[in-house]
Amino acid sequence: MLATACTSYDRPDNLEPVASGDAYQAQYREPTVTRANAQFLRSAELNAQKCLPYGGAAGSDGRIGKGSAIAAGALQGERLTRNDLLDVRIADDETLTGDYVISRDGTLKLPFLDPVRAQGRSSDQIEADIARELVAEGFYDTAPRVSVRAADFASVTVGVSGAVFEPRAVEIGGVPGNGLDTRRQDAMGASTEARNLSAALRAAGGVRPDADISAVEVRRDGTVYKLDMRGVFEGQNAVDVMLLTGDEVRVPSRQCFQEDLMRPSPISPPGVSLYLSNLTQPATDNASSAIGQTVREVPWGTRYLQAVIDANCVGGPRSTSADRSSVLFTRNPVTDVSTVIERDIEDLVRRADRDDYDPYLLPGDALACYDSTITNVTEIGRVFGVLGAVSLLR
Repeated sequence: MLATACTSYDRPDNLEPVASGDAYQAQYREPTVTRANAQFLRSAELNAQKCLPYGGAAGSDGRIGKGSAIAAGALQGERLTRNDLLDVRIADDETLTGDYVISRDGTLKLPFLDPVRAQGRSSDQIEADIARELVAEGFYDTAPRVSVRAADFASVTVGVSGAVFEPRAVEIGGVPGNGLDTRRQDAMGASTEARNLSAALRAAGGVRPDADISAVEVRRDGTVYKLDMRGVFEGQNAVDVMLLTGDEVRVPSRQCFQEDLMRPSPISPPGVSLYLSNLTQPATDNASSAIGQTVREVPWGTRYLQAVIDANCVGGPRSTSADRSSVLFTRNPVTDVSTVIERDIEDLVRRADRDDYDPYLLPGDALACYDSTITNVTEIGRVFGVLGAVSLLR
């Protein structure tokens, strides 16, 4: 039993080529050189080797082409959708002036007039159509002054697929009942960013590190528009458009891990829900080590070494507790194949090239900590003492 306590277990096996750096992250691969022979950091290079070209690339700079940029421009500006509450005012006409809700068929229905198409259109366009209808129906000889303003924006439901962590239909733009701002609601002309593309991507779990955000697709009424959202990570104004109910969003994948996307942004995951299993010694359970029953929230961009510290796996008496290891359980979001990575914590802490083998954490990752060899021997001694006490009682 003592020999067993001092024996190291086999490293976990994986279906993916983790050892060669060809898994989802090159940082998963096992350190193959000694600390004295640490080489230049290669993980970023290994990750980049698998990248497909940017989906919207037009030239060497990878920016989207002119045609796509014009198409994306058609989505800019405030657009109205089903169930939006509108304040319609027609000069000197108290009969038609009032509050209206855009119908489920996407039209605005005023008394005595044919329905006016409102879905996906701006208030200026609707104003012009109402004025034309009033003249055509003989209510006015010349077009009257018409005002259409959004009094309250409805939530919208859009489908989000592709390189996001939770592809699904999401509802965005809704306001909880206890969060209504009645003063803002009564004001005319207020706008909202809660129905923007970035809000939909966050609601779908955020973009994955393999996402091609240079060519995010928005499908509306059979037309596909491409938007370059790389400005989010470049300190520039990002392309962000208001979505409508029925829109479909797809984020293509570059089939590679991009470390640049591991920074917090308006389209990144809000954080990482990390499952933790702590040491058995000296802590007797997770609760006494300040670890919740299920998960711990850590910021997006957190790495493995930060997580093992957060899980109380590092530190303590150096002579008895330093020789610890931990295991990272993760899943490739592209192939949905699980990967298990084991690291000797103290060795990784002391390596000059630690960044090359320090993976970024992804949503749903799990981390388990193992005690040092001396702690294992101590535990065996404790078990022997319990067995001895039991035999004496007999």
